[in-house]
Amino acid sequence: MNADIQSIQDEATNAFEKAQSIKELYDYKVKYLGKNGSFSAIMRNMGKLSKEDKPKFGKMVNEAKNKLDEIYAKKEESLKEKALEERLSSEWLDLSLPGPKRFKGSGHPLTMVTREIVDILSRLGFSVRLGPLIEKDRYNFEALNIPADHPSRDMQDTFYVDDTHVLRTHTSPVQIHVLESEKPPIRVLAPGAVFRCDSDTTHSPNFHQIEGLLIDHKVSMGDLKGTIGYFMRELFGKKTKIRFRPSFFPFTEPSAEFDCSCTKCQGKGCNLCGHTGWMEMGGCGIVHPKVFEQTGVEYPKWQGFAFGFGIERMAMIKYGITDIRLFVDNDIRFLEQF
Repeated sequence: MNADIQSIQDEATNAFEKAQSIKELYDYKVKYLGKNGSFSAIMRNMGKLSKEDKPKFGKMVNEAKNKLDEIYAKKEESLKEKALEERLSSEWLDLSLPGPKRFKGSGHPLTMVTREIVDILSRLGFSVRLGPLIEKDRYNFEALNIPADHPSRDMQDTFYVDDTHVLRTHTSPVQIHVLESEKPPIRVLAPGAVFRCDSDTTHSPNFHQIEGLLIDHKVSMGDLKGTIGYFMRELFGKKTKIRFRPSFFPFTEPSAEFDCSCTKCQGKGCNLCGHTGWMEMGGCGIVHPKVFEQTGVEYPKWQGFAFGFGIERMAMIKYGITDIRLFVDNDIRFLEQF
């Protein structure tokens, strides 16, 4: 028995020393020290020994296994060091090489223009309000004095969710929410996404608008013109000229559309402005008395004006962008210019 133990120990020692990899070393450990290894096999013969010899035999086996565990641990550490050296020799880092290029993020032009617009008008006391994208018919149409037979209610222009809800076609419904929930005086801006059934190089079914509303005592058309004039000159430059043209909107009376002198030709006429020298910007007017009636605001004690325009149009004019679809293409070559 003693000879068998010594023989297994010598054989295992030689095998451990010859191992060239951690996996090969582990396979030898399983062969000699594992559950079904050589020492486990020889331990099954303990039943043949006398009571006096069993403790001695067990002690010899344990001593041999402990010695082999020490040899195994030293060899394993040696192989790990060798593997690390080989890895370091094959994987080296040249510290003189330049670091990897990191792409710099940039603001989306619509976000940048929106923030600039809010910043300019906030100097006049306006603050931002938001509203839901899916609106009740009352807020999108009825409370804004848009009757049931108005062309804007046509299915070709409006995305209907059901008989009483639509994807909002403008940000004007925020006016109604504010007038119902806040007490005058009021100065608010309502930027956000809107939806209409329209799509070409200058129109998108999903675009963005910003609405302005001011409610106070003795508000006049002059106040409205002064506000828009200040805003346009701050956005496009001090030399920008503004003009107002009579128009019609159900929720304002009187109503107007406002233009600014072409930012490209400075009013001389070019392909951008259709050789007119002017570019259409948006609509505005004095809040209609029926809007006050719908929201429970006392009129004529309180009066006000409203204005609205497309953010995409502002961005296209400001940055010289000719195709509205570029805003949603997510082309990094386009976005990194901003």
